[in-house]
Amino acid sequence: MLEATLRTRLGSRHPRFAGAVIAGGETTIVIRGVAPESDFEIGSISKAITGLLYADACGRGEIAPATPLGELLPLGNCAAAGVSLGSLSRHASGLPRLAPAAPGSASMLRRTASLVLQGDNPYGESLAELLEQARAVRRLGTRPRYSNLGYELLGHAVAAGAGTGYRELVAARLSGPLALDSVYMPATPGELRPGALTGTSRGGRPRQPWTGEALAPAGGIRASIQDLARLARALLDGTAPGMAALDPVAKFGGPAVRIGAAWLTLDAKGRRVTWHNGGTGGFSSWIGLDREANAGVVLLTATAAPVDQPGFELLRELPAR
Repeated sequence: MLEATLRTRLGSRHPRFAGAVIAGGETTIVIRGVAPESDFEIGSISKAITGLLYADACGRGEIAPATPLGELLPLGNCAAAGVSLGSLSRHASGLPRLAPAAPGSASMLRRTASLVLQGDNPYGESLAELLEQARAVRRLGTRPRYSNLGYELLGHAVAAGAGTGYRELVAARLSGPLALDSVYMPATPGELRPGALTGTSRGGRPRQPWTGEALAPAGGIRASIQDLARLARALLDGTAPGMAALDPVAKFGGPAVRIGAAWLTLDAKGRRVTWHNGGTGGFSSWIGLDREANAGVVLLTATAAPVDQPGFELLRELPAR
């Protein structure tokens, strides 16, 4: 029944997908065109993971919402140095969506054009290069805006506050304790594992993998459907680290949506959904939780066509507790 529903919802635009539904204390996984252990780019669901690690580090007293970036990362006296971690966590720092080009590197406009025309990875920076980009930000905005740059910096700052690197932080506090063995962050294409899928555009053209040390906290994590389903279960039963990240603290993008630490909350046709989506050059993803009903949905696809709508629809159709 679920397999037929997923195939109908996702249709021909998603020939390779994996989905998980958590309801009634049970998890059902459906795959099409991929192996069960295949790992997908989860895109900006990486931000949701970074939000959990941020909230966990706040709970440990390693950092605080008021802690400025410059206290944790070597940014000098640039504009970004004074941005607080709390504002970064809810996309209210004023930092631009994308990093400005560091001296001697291609502009983001050129990189985006290369992605569209050739399928190239528009990211790939090292942490040192990310810090150079952050120092190039000369003026901060005055309104909340979704920022990949902000979440890249937040993740690396949280790791610095814990005295480690971002990959090591994820392993020690999330993937290790929850046994999420497929979760990893390749810095280069050479670090991709054997089960790594190659994503495609909406038209079916292959896309380069989105790898990069700097990108990891905002969009560089890969995972299998089994492990994202396991993470969803841990979030529903409260055993994941940093659960406070799911609690909304401010409006975001209009009166209907509120934000915690990356995690968004929306009242959708009588159900309060806590969720995040993701998209890269060749992948789309969505994770949604109805915490009151103890239900969740995870969708991963190896094509760039979005899966938000079928995710919300599937979650609304699950029985309430």
